Amino acid sequence: MIPITRPWMDEREEEAARRVIRSGWITQGPEVTRFEAAFSATVQSEHACAVSSCTAALHLALLAVGVREGDHVLTVSHSFIATANAIRYCGAIPVFVDIERSTYNIDPTKLEDSITPRTRAILCVHQMGMPCDMGAIGEVAARRGLAVIEDAACAVGSAILRGDEWQPVGRPHGDIACFSFHPRKVITTGEGGMLTTARDEYYKAFRRWRQHSMSVPDTVRHGSPEVVFEAYTERGFNYRMTDLSAAVGCVQLERLAEIVSKRRVLAERYRQLLSDAEELELPQEPAWARTNWQSYCARLPARADQKWVMQHLLDHGIATRRGIMCSHLEPAWSGREWIAGAGGLSESEQAQRQCVLLPLYPGLTESEQEQVALHLKEAVAAG
Repeated sequence: MIPITRPWMDEREEEAARRVIRSGWITQGPEVTRFEAAFSATVQSEHACAVSSCTAALHLALLAVGVREGDHVLTVSHSFIATANAIRYCGAIPVFVDIERSTYNIDPTKLEDSITPRTRAILCVHQMGMPCDMGAIGEVAARRGLAVIEDAACAVGSAILRGDEWQPVGRPHGDIACFSFHPRKVITTGEGGMLTTARDEYYKAFRRWRQHSMSVPDTVRHGSPEVVFEAYTERGFNYRMTDLSAAVGCVQLERLAEIVSKRRVLAERYRQLLSDAEELELPQEPAWARTNWQSYCARLPARADQKWVMQHLLDHGIATRRGIMCSHLEPAWSGREWIAGAGGLSESEQAQRQCVLLPLYPGLTESEQEQVALHLKEAVAAG
């Protein structure tokens, strides 16, 4: 079976986890601090704060920029459902803006006409690791006084060209960027997330909120020669990352450059293998973007039956995933409060129906890629 992905780990991650278990401190502690420092240096961000998931990160980011009950947040429906859910956690209402066909990211040309008097922020998604047009998004946000949060769940290792400099996603290019370390992502800690920001006040809030808004962290209490009583002055959350996860994350982060390099080679090979399938629409990088190729998304011709194509591949031992979901089409959002942005959501809905994500991970062999390409072309020709 060729899986959709497979984390790249070996005895180094195993030893990192063993070391933490032997230390006796397995919850948030020194390994989390070490992982935050390493991540901050890698993405060139002023601050990095580790949390339990990217969903938790999105929730805290929205709270930090002032999103509250009844506010509107411009975002995409074309994303994992956590993006929209995090907005509802704040009592706010998502305004779903359609995507660009070429990048599967939010269409900046539709932002201005989607703004309402209650709009507080833009939550853009670097979908499948492909960077958004942060220059265009930033211009709208600055003109209209909106905060910008980057859902960079898939985008660690991706970069955006600013002037003549490639800047890592996570620097950040908005106010806050949020990352995921789920096993489907480029590097993984099992579960986990990270917030990056240049704003001191946001960073301090994240560190309080992730730990129930405890006034004195447990690391300080345990290290104090005197008895210390903590206080809880505001509502917080249990969004801590464990030291077990962070220790694995430190090793994974050391592999990041090599992982992204391998993924870029694999993506180029898919392009070559599938270039003669004229009915397939293959992903392209804008000149100003460098993606980590977290996923390789092939768009099927309109006549093709997406499920039949995926089943054909599965029958030949190849796992795939459908195009990125649209939250507004899911039962959990039927009847819930959301607003369609300017121009509707036709591109988002077409992308969900017509796209297929192909296996892509560092251990994928040339012969396995050839099998994927062969059976995909067979299915498109027949279906």
